[in-house]
Amino acid sequence: MAAPRLTAPLAGSLDDPARARDLARMKRLATGLFGLAAAVFLGCVLLGEEAGAWVGYVRATAEASMVGALADWFAVTALFRHPLRLPIPHTAIIPRKKDQIGESLGAFVQENFLTRAVIEEKLATIDVPGRLGGFLAAPGRAERLGGDASKILTAVTELLRDEDVQPAVAALVDRKLHDTPAAPGLARVLELVVDGDRHQEVLSAALRLMARFLDENRLVFRAQLGDASPAWVPDWVDDRVFDRAFAGIHRFIAEVGDDPRHELRRSYDARLRAYVHALRTDPETAERVEEFKKEVLEHPAIRDWSGSLWTTAKNALLAAAADPTSPLRGRVTALITDGAKLLQTDPTVRELVQRHSRRAVGYAVERFSGDLADLVSSTVARWDTEETSRRIELQVGRDLQWIRVNGTVVGGLAGLVIYTVAQILS
Repeated sequence: MAAPRLTAPLAGSLDDPARARDLARMKRLATGLFGLAAAVFLGCVLLGEEAGAWVGYVRATAEASMVGALADWFAVTALFRHPLRLPIPHTAIIPRKKDQIGESLGAFVQENFLTRAVIEEKLATIDVPGRLGGFLAAPGRAERLGGDASKILTAVTELLRDEDVQPAVAALVDRKLHDTPAAPGLARVLELVVDGDRHQEVLSAALRLMARFLDENRLVFRAQLGDASPAWVPDWVDDRVFDRAFAGIHRFIAEVGDDPRHELRRSYDARLRAYVHALRTDPETAERVEEFKKEVLEHPAIRDWSGSLWTTAKNALLAAAADPTSPLRGRVTALITDGAKLLQTDPTVRELVQRHSRRAVGYAVERFSGDLADLVSSTVARWDTEETSRRIELQVGRDLQWIRVNGTVVGGLAGLVIYTVAQILS
C-alpha cells in the first residue's frame, strides 16, 4: 500500500481579509443581479401579456438574463468546487487537476522563461559588472563582506570536526612529501645557491665559526694533546708543538676566509656543482637523497608536525579572520574595494565579466531549468487541495465574478434581441 502523500501549507494565511471582502462583495453583486432578473421575470409572469406588448420584451430580457447568470455561475463555480456539492462530471476542475496544473505551470516556466535565449537577451540589457561593482563599492560594504566572510569561514570550520580533518590533512601532506622526488628539488635549491655565490658566503661564515670554536676550546685541545703525548716528552715541547699547530690552523682559516680565489674555495665550488649535476643525472645519488628524505619523514617529530598542521593553520586563520585589524581582514577588504573599482572602470574586466556572466547563467539555466520546473510542479503537488483552490479563488475570483455580471447583462441583451427579431419575423 502506497504511503499517503504529505501536503504542505501555502505561505501566509489562508484568507486575505481584503481580497475576501472584495470577493464576497462581487458575489453579492452578481447574485443580486440574478435576483433582480428573477424578480422582474416573476413580475412579468404575474402581469401577463394583458398588461401590454412591452411585457413580452421585458420578460424575454429577464429570462435570458437568468439563464446567462446561471450558466456563468455554474462555469465559475465549477472551477473551484462541485456546484451545489453535486458530483457533476467535469466540475471542481482546480481541485481535480491541481497536480496537472502544477506540471503545466512548471513546463510553461521552463519553456518560456528558463531558456538560454531569454536569459541572455535579458542579461544583454543589464550592466552586470556595473551593478556588481556598485554593490561592492557601497560605503562600508567591503568591511561588512569581510566580516561576513569571517563568519562563513568560522561556521565552515565548526562543521568540520578536527578528529576527522586532521588525519586527512596529515595523510595528504605525508603522501605528497613521499611522492615528490627530493633530488630535483634539492638540485634546484643548490643551483640557486651556487649561481648567487651564496655557498661561498656559507663557507665564510663556517670558517668564522670554526675559528671562534677553536679559540673557545683552546684549553680542551691542549689537554687532549697532553694526554696523547708520551709521558717522557716535556710539557714545554708539547706547548710549542700545540702553539705552532694551532697558529697554523688559524692562519689557514684566515687565508681561506680572506682570499675569494683560494684553491679550497675553487675546489668547494667545483665539488658542489658536480653534486648538483649528479643529483640531476645519477640515479644512485638521487636514491641516497630519497632514502634520507624517507628517514626524515618517518621521524616522530616530523609526524607530530604534520599531524598538527590542520589545527595550527585553522586556529591561525580563525584568529586572523575574527580580528577586524588583522592583515588578513585588511587584504580581503582591499581586494573587494579594488575589485569594485575594476568592475566599474576597467573595460577589459567589464567585458570579461559581462561575457562570462551570460555564459554562466545560460549554462545554469540549461543545466537546472528542469530541476526548477520539477520544483514548481512538486511544490504544487504537495499543497493542500482545498487550500490551493481557496487561495486561487481569492486571487482571481473577484474578476471571475464579473463574468457572472457580464453574463447576466449580455444574456439579457441577447434575449431581448432574439425576442425582438422573433416578433419582427412573426
